[in-house]
Amino acid sequence: MIFRQLFEQESSTYTYLLADEASKDGVIIDPVVEMHRRDAALIRELGIKLIYSLDTHCHADHITGSWQLKEAFGCKIGLGSANRVNNVDNLFDNGETITFGKHSLKVLETPGHTDGCVSFVLDDQSRVFTGDSLLIRGCGRTDFQGGDPAKLYQSIQNQLFTLPEHCLVYPGHDYNGRCSSSIGEEKAFNPRIGGAASEKDFVGYMKHMKLPHPKKIAMALPANLNSGRIEGQEETVPQWAPLEHNFGGILQIDPQWLANNLDQVVVVDVRDDDEFNNELGHLPQALHIPLGQLEDSMSKLSKDKAIVTVCRSGRRSALASLALQKAGFEKVANLKDGMLAWTELGFPIAS
Repeated sequence: MIFRQLFEQESSTYTYLLADEASKDGVIIDPVVEMHRRDAALIRELGIKLIYSLDTHCHADHITGSWQLKEAFGCKIGLGSANRVNNVDNLFDNGETITFGKHSLKVLETPGHTDGCVSFVLDDQSRVFTGDSLLIRGCGRTDFQGGDPAKLYQSIQNQLFTLPEHCLVYPGHDYNGRCSSSIGEEKAFNPRIGGAASEKDFVGYMKHMKLPHPKKIAMALPANLNSGRIEGQEETVPQWAPLEHNFGGILQIDPQWLANNLDQVVVVDVRDDDEFNNELGHLPQALHIPLGQLEDSMSKLSKDKAIVTVCRSGRRSALASLALQKAGFEKVANLKDGMLAWTELGFPIAS
């Protein structure tokens, strides 16, 4: 199975991508709207056919990325059946399964943080994705959105703590750099509900936490009641060319588009002197600035015209494109796979 744990720093949110290696059918759990480009790039690079974007609950600290993923990949949006949210394709009841390839997730209703919280258990019970219901050495707050500490106690004890002790716990958040835990660990060491904690112990703890409300609650809740869809707000996309973000954060351009629009851009070849006229040649009218000289040569370049950086494979020129962007050049992209792709496709070269 393909499995990736991803992190969004501002709200300390974990997003999880799971896919079947054979069919490439996959699901994503708790995506964050600000990380859409990153998540979409990874999905494309791995060739995943996204079946579902799933949220463990209606979040109050960040806006879900589910709507943008649906727009980009045609996936369905899914939540627990207790949620009253617009633009949802499937509301799942307790015990239902969500299938992707030969794998599946079982839905567990785990209310208490909110009244609509669910957790997702992998079919072999090796992993459980707990959202905010159970955190690493903690749990979600219970003081708004229908939260109820007694319900959360029962959810954790009767739904999550009955899973095998080796089952790995993957939470919706962690604020201390911890990535995962296990059911056995949390049963033994969770300071709120582990060990011999009774329901009265847990409820007393939760009722006296006195936490401030999440910073983004005023914008997050209304947006998440629409599955992250915000009317009139579109993702910012560069207009000068059809660019692609890769998972490494690089803006790339397709060789075919560049071949059709060479006169519209400045091509900057950042290879060394001995490579510029080697067997791969170079693009017609390319400006030759070796990577080591780029910083001192930026004054030669205009910020009004789009720039495409080029090297042999697209790796050094990716670094060049980032350097140009950092220096204030807004229209910059890297030639995807460099001269190797350009020559393989038979586009014109000079030498």
